[in-house]
Amino acid sequence: MSPTPQDPRPLTGEPLALDLLNTRWMRDGAVQDLLRGTDGLAVWLAANGLRDRFAADAATLRHTLEVRDALKTAVDGSFAEGAARVDAVLAHGRIRATLTAEGPGEMPEFEDVSWGPAWLAARDYLQLLATAPDRIRSCAHEACILHFFDTSRNGTRRWCSMAVCGNRAKASRHYARAKEG
Repeated sequence: MSPTPQDPRPLTGEPLALDLLNTRWMRDGAVQDLLRGTDGLAVWLAANGLRDRFAADAATLRHTLEVRDALKTAVDGSFAEGAARVDAVLAHGRIRATLTAEGPGEMPEFEDVSWGPAWLAARDYLQLLATAPDRIRSCAHEACILHFFDTSRNGTRRWCSMAVCGNRAKASRHYARAKEG
């Protein structure tokens, strides 16, 4: 297996569903898309520990893009429409209860393995909704399209990254105050 190129995204490490949404980001006013092809899919699969389980092929890419669009609709658009589309993806797999030497567990099963990453991202979104739906956030910076799961103690995180978008907002406010004064 050849080495995977470095992940170019500015925000990684979010839960799987949000990490998938973050395969689109802004750079210099233009939308960047990691999933323009199977090479980018390979990067995303590797970043999420899925590279050994799923192929970075055209069918997997197609299904992954389908769930990304469904998640985007559910998070940023019409929840009802997005929910129906996420549910359609979930129809391609199921959870099978298992008992292993380590104890009880669950194993995802797919009608077609190329649905695996899409299904796992949809399932992750359900888990985020069950855990804390109010902590699923879009970055508050007007020029940012990234998403994050707010794990701050008091639930007041506004930026995908304080170092990037938070700093831009602070600099913009400072510039506006200085210009007024």
